[in-house]
Amino acid sequence: MLNRRSFVKTAGLATAGLAISMKSNASMLTKTDFTSMRPALKDRNFTSKAVEETILTVKKAISDPELGWLFENCFPNTLDTTVKFKMIDGKPDTFVITGDINAMWLRDSTAQVWPYLSLTKNDTDLKQLIAGVINRQVKCIQIDSYANAFNDGPGHSEWMTDLTDMKPELHERKWEIDSLCYPVRLSYGYWKTTGDSSIFDEKWVDAMKKVYTTFIQQQRKDGNGPYKFGRVTAWALDTVPGGGYGNPIKPVGLICSMFRPSDDATTFPFLVPSNYFAVVSLKQLSEIFTVIIKDAEFANKCKQLATEVENALKKYAITSHLNFGPMLAYEVDGFGNQMFMDDANVPSLLALPYLGAFKPNDPLYLNTRKFALSESNPYFFKGKVAQGVGGPHSGMDMIWPLSFTMKALTSTSDTEIKDCIRILRATHAGTGFMHESFYKDDANKFTRKWFAWSNTLFGEMILKVYHERPHILKSAF
Repeated sequence: MLNRRSFVKTAGLATAGLAISMKSNASMLTKTDFTSMRPALKDRNFTSKAVEETILTVKKAISDPELGWLFENCFPNTLDTTVKFKMIDGKPDTFVITGDINAMWLRDSTAQVWPYLSLTKNDTDLKQLIAGVINRQVKCIQIDSYANAFNDGPGHSEWMTDLTDMKPELHERKWEIDSLCYPVRLSYGYWKTTGDSSIFDEKWVDAMKKVYTTFIQQQRKDGNGPYKFGRVTAWALDTVPGGGYGNPIKPVGLICSMFRPSDDATTFPFLVPSNYFAVVSLKQLSEIFTVIIKDAEFANKCKQLATEVENALKKYAITSHLNFGPMLAYEVDGFGNQMFMDDANVPSLLALPYLGAFKPNDPLYLNTRKFALSESNPYFFKGKVAQGVGGPHSGMDMIWPLSFTMKALTSTSDTEIKDCIRILRATHAGTGFMHESFYKDDANKFTRKWFAWSNTLFGEMILKVYHERPHILKSAF
């Protein structure tokens, strides 16, 4: 099994990340060979009538056969290969692996099923599957609100020797703010889409109160809090400095995150995109506890914390860049230190409108976006086959398809969206799927050939274009 931190050198290209695969397009794909890459029907983990109908409908609206083939392969990839659905004590339960790693990330599992939410009105089985993801996420948070990834029950993990409070149910215990935001996003989106509030039971309420408590603890107004992390490793971003508590911060109301959504350690613990995500999540919790749970006291606590974090972001996260003027920093520490970068993983600065934190035409966001998509961003790579955003996780010069998908999802420009689709169509290395990253000068050198989040998000983007800008899909690429 591949893991996220094996150091692999392949054909002269080294990366501290996953194995780099190198395949020849010519041996796998010709211009007329677009045979489905999906598992045989009998081998699929879950089949949704609504998803299958959507694939047929959208494919008919796509003039380019290769793009239609990519959508057909990628959009159902989560359902085809990563979900494990069952009923436990009369309630749906869905465990979702990321792909080539047999563990469930709270972030990835939400992102993987999110694109199917809009189809649940016509598919009760799909609705139940997503309710099962929410129920499983609740169990995970109750086990440990600081963990990012979980086993399917007690099991083995290669990270059991990490210097933190590991448990048999945990695959990894990296504290990331977004790990708690994504389950809130899924619960809120499920409720708003389906009208079903049955998921908001006592266990869900208990888990969400743990979310709130964890956020409060990680404001670190009363010391470092209960979480610390260390790992014996040669990869600096896989462990935490400062005795496991991170670099120093000044408590200013922001929430500390020891790791980014890439699972890489933060430099300055106040991770700005994740704090904005937390503001959105706390406002959503406040609404749920007001309307459904009828707990005005806790709803008000969530609202007050959202306001405090939002005000602190306005004071400490907004800065002035030499070339871009007013914009957002990626990380800050409350002392005045700021990190200028963006990472392809979501939440990112680029993704803030997608997560509901900014309007796409907000001037502050637009300035930040220009920075993120420029060579002033140290993780914006420009090569022979593409130019786009990567991050430290897969190493230098490795561009993430996620960045093009998110660029398209947050764009208001037909030209920009079409360009993103064209690049994604040209860089799948003949596999028919999106990858974690690819080398800027040769897309045949890529990491993670089975990465369901990237696949399904690509499908989400194509579906959005189909509904909002169908003329793009009718054009030539």
